[in-house]
Amino acid sequence: MSDDLLIYGGNGFTGKLIARNLVTNGIRPILAGRNQAKLAPVAAELGLEYRIVNLGDPQGLDRALADVDVGLLAAGPFSATYQPFVESCLRTRTHYLDVTGEVPVIEALAHYDEEARAQGITIMPSVGFDVVPSDCLSLHVAKRLPNATRLLLGFTGLEFTTRGSAKTLMELAGFGVNIRRDGQLRRLPAGELRREFDYGWGPSLGINVGWGDVSCAYYTTGIPNIEVYFDDLTGLRVMMGASRLASPVLAMPQWQAIAKSWMDMLPEGPTDQQRASKQMVIVAEVEDAAGNLSISRMTTPEAYTFTGIVASAVARSVLDKRYATGFQTAARVYGPDYVLPLTGVSREDIQ
Repeated sequence: MSDDLLIYGGNGFTGKLIARNLVTNGIRPILAGRNQAKLAPVAAELGLEYRIVNLGDPQGLDRALADVDVGLLAAGPFSATYQPFVESCLRTRTHYLDVTGEVPVIEALAHYDEEARAQGITIMPSVGFDVVPSDCLSLHVAKRLPNATRLLLGFTGLEFTTRGSAKTLMELAGFGVNIRRDGQLRRLPAGELRREFDYGWGPSLGINVGWGDVSCAYYTTGIPNIEVYFDDLTGLRVMMGASRLASPVLAMPQWQAIAKSWMDMLPEGPTDQQRASKQMVIVAEVEDAAGNLSISRMTTPEAYTFTGIVASAVARSVLDKRYATGFQTAARVYGPDYVLPLTGVSREDIQ
């Protein structure tokens, strides 16, 4: 397969991880982006075709997607990239995938459901670490307690960020974090909620964050109350406190531009050795109206490493005609056990 899949943002840190996993599995994606000087060396290293196209050029984007089955968006911040890409996918009847974790983006993509069904394509956001493993784990615990009304997710091991992810976090920093209450999204000040989770070594305090599961898990499970927490690392606590104090400033466009220019000086992402030394643990808890609990835990490779693995797996599934039309989530289409055969993944039921 050489012309079936296009990765936009193929020269970025995450795009390269996905491309390498695809090549390892016998798929030769086309790489796309707007910067030839950055894209051409990556394509040459992997022996892949590449296409130079700007998201601001609808006709050029349509030409780039016209002869492929699947378009995978790996260029963020996705708030700025998703709309031209998904609309081109709709015009060209190309399946849409991305690796966003941005709740507003996921919610916006859900509004394309009817149009995607009419075009016979799938729109499936968040096919990386955020949120496929946690989406599968959420569905697993929900099936164990079918009348659950509340879902809590805890994550530990998120110690690294890429340059692109840092820009996305900065973009969202001044706007608080999302939770879901009675089926509706609500925004709270950063770090307002705290909760303990057992990642396998006793209770560990977590801080409430905005994460893609607030959207995806709702569409997957139907559970109306959802919160997501990260392990309470000192750096996260300081960042949350700064975000709350400076939120009016952080939301200003001029500050956003300055901060993002600073982030261009950050390393592209964690090294292979750093990623290989870490793993992720996710805990999912559901509770019903009577107070009954279902709790399960999942371990995966480091988040960026696993994004390369799982996004590649989802892309291969769609290429193999395993998809449902319209707006979808990975677990809703592929089920709670989808990630279990992937390298480094394990799951256990705690309660």
